Amino acid sequence: MRLQLGVLVFYEGSDDYSIRLLKQNTVETVCLLSKGDVKSQKLRVEFSLEDMDTDGFKKGATYNAIRDWIKEKYGYRVTNLNIAQVKQKHGIIERENYNKPKSPDSKQPGCSEEKVKAIEDAMRHFQMI
Repeated sequence: MRLQLGVLVFYEGSDDYSIRLLKQNTVETVCLLSKGDVKSQKLRVEFSLEDMDTDGFKKGATYNAIRDWIKEKYGYRVTNLNIAQVKQKHGIIERENYNKPKSPDSKQPGCSEEKVKAIEDAMRHFQMI
């Protein structure tokens, strides 16, 4: 697979408008290009997932998608905290929470059993569990 660029780059010993992407350097290549200093030109990166193996991609949904699905199906509102608590219960790893309580013994509100069941239903719908 080749990554088409809108700017001429030196790659593998020659100047070209595209670079070859290998599995081990794909992410690194895109990250490095995004940090490049391109003064008066726009850098346009295009790639296709057509030939890519997408089996390893995470299945899931955003918090908004889960909330909307529950609102539509069950008619009530769940919070991000409710969703995070159920995800934690099922061992779904979350990023570190930067909005931590100042006191280690502070209590978080619990999630009602009906909301837990609705969130689990939504997680099954989005193939997260």
